[in-house]
Amino acid sequence: MAVTTLLEQAKLEGWSDEEVVRRVRDGETALYEIIMRRYNQRLYRVARAILRSDSEAEDVMQDAYVRAYEHLRQYSGVSPFGAWLTRITVNEAIARLRHHGRMQELEAMFNGNDAPPILISSLESPEQQASTREVGKLLEEAILALPSSYRTVLMMRDIEEMTTADTATALELTEENVKVRLHRARAMLRKELLARAEAGRGQAFPFLGSRCDRIVEAVFERLEED
Repeated sequence: MAVTTLLEQAKLEGWSDEEVVRRVRDGETALYEIIMRRYNQRLYRVARAILRSDSEAEDVMQDAYVRAYEHLRQYSGVSPFGAWLTRITVNEAIARLRHHGRMQELEAMFNGNDAPPILISSLESPEQQASTREVGKLLEEAILALPSSYRTVLMMRDIEEMTTADTATALELTEENVKVRLHRARAMLRKELLARAEAGRGQAFPFLGSRCDRIVEAVFERLEED
């Protein structure tokens, strides 16, 4: 069956991640594209939350997809596949922080930091921002200004809408710790900003269209080289 037909079939029949992974393990490697297109948005947001760099986030995504592909047979199915894949992305992003010697950010991510975020001046008057796009931009900037330990949790829970359990698994935290960090992260953001940004949160940290295609193509090129 042609790859395009299989992709359409997967979408039509709603194949689970586990079904797709099983087929990829059995040799239908082209179906790995389904996994990438399902998780590009999440992995980009998580990597961006940790690294605060658009280009580095894309690099980490590629590394994470390649590493996950190489270790697909090690996925046990105990935790949701998405949480397993997200954990790999977190590890890759942390490794990049270590490589570049950004130890303060790394320590803050694991130790926590109760210092309030220093928001850019445009956040002082959110009422002046009229469009959904502008509010979405304000939300991005506010999130990136949070201490890393809270920023990553908030990104996973409120923006990507991961469950507490999956977030805890991905970050190797307790569920209680996730709840505490999320509560503190929300407290750092002005209530009025979150209220205005709610309608536009789906537009925050977009990873669609040509960018999504680029990551998919780049990952397959790397896999073919191995």
